[in-house]
Amino acid sequence: MSELIDNSKDRKSKLKALILKLHDGENPEKVRQDLMDTLDGVPYGEVVEVEQELIAEGLPEEEILKLCDIHSAVMHGNVDLSGAADIPTGHPLDIFIQENKELKKVTAQVRNLLKAIEDNADADMGNYLPLLLEKFNLLLDVDKHYQRKEYLVFPYLEQQGITGPPQVMWGKHDQVRELLKGSIEILRTPEISREELLATAEMIMTPAIFAVDEMVIKEEEILFPMSMDNLSETDWYHINNQTLEIGYCIYDPQTEWKPTGIDTETIDAETTGSGIQLPTGSFQADELMKVLNTLPVDITFVDKNDKVKYFSQSADRIFTRSRAIINRDVRHCHPPSSVHIVEKILEDFKSGKETYAPFWIQMGPKLIHIAYYALKDNNGDYMGTLEVSQDLTGYRALEGEQRILSYE
Repeated sequence: MSELIDNSKDRKSKLKALILKLHDGENPEKVRQDLMDTLDGVPYGEVVEVEQELIAEGLPEEEILKLCDIHSAVMHGNVDLSGAADIPTGHPLDIFIQENKELKKVTAQVRNLLKAIEDNADADMGNYLPLLLEKFNLLLDVDKHYQRKEYLVFPYLEQQGITGPPQVMWGKHDQVRELLKGSIEILRTPEISREELLATAEMIMTPAIFAVDEMVIKEEEILFPMSMDNLSETDWYHINNQTLEIGYCIYDPQTEWKPTGIDTETIDAETTGSGIQLPTGSFQADELMKVLNTLPVDITFVDKNDKVKYFSQSADRIFTRSRAIINRDVRHCHPPSSVHIVEKILEDFKSGKETYAPFWIQMGPKLIHIAYYALKDNNGDYMGTLEVSQDLTGYRALEGEQRILSYE
């Protein structure tokens, strides 16, 4: 046992020295080579401990933040994950990993689009800009992925005394958010030229997608195995129950995770109320869900901050919805060509100029009615927008009357 402890201390000492070399400006490739030469796979737990020790010894978090990308690039592929616990399908960490797969698909698509523009001197920006904007709007969905880490996972890690990595990682989250927002702002610039786009891509867009990909490495090599080892099944159950309040990122889980070895009924009884009381009656949550899903209309609710907060799931839904849109800005749920219509409706509803916006469209043989309603509180203040879609084809064909019972 003492031999194992000595080996761990020796590895951590060497790893700390190598990270401090990065801090002193040493070439990252040389440090990587030194790492490979002196350490044959560093257990992920020791990487965390070294980071914590460096902060405790006075290395400012801002400095570790600056080193974070170089540090992860040097460590990538040299972290030993053999001792990491298995992650069950549908588990909150599995959802994070599946989201990462989707994020990496989008960053690869962005790289391909930028490469196509760079390789084609006559590239039609009218074709490329909407595609790039669509991809960056999708990437901004990573905000929900990061929020779930910040508000659901990090507090439980901090209860276990693990504070350094979450603090450093949160700082990186904010940097990624700013880079993605900056990229979207550029892509919304009217009549931006190919040369201007490529110049700003080098400064902002490429660093943005690099930062998203780098965070995936930090999560999967360090944060996730560390979290799996330190959080209890009860912790994960609480995290899982709160996940949908923040929302999923470009991915909608198809498998529901069930914890083992804990009394979920007792936990649920302690954390949930008896029902939902309304002025004209009350519901249990499952009753209300069935009522909303039985109505012959599709309902989507957007709150006063323009975030999608709810959609009904009727058996014959007209427009497909994924839970990945929960807490997404409603503008990002529409193609760039129709965003101006969405913004006009929101503007008119918020100002009080209008309260109702109807549309109807022909979808093959079906006549679809889509209506937007402004929701106001008792003081007349804007609360959000309700979208109601309905297939009117059957009603349009009605003739005469039906006064007798018939189930046809």
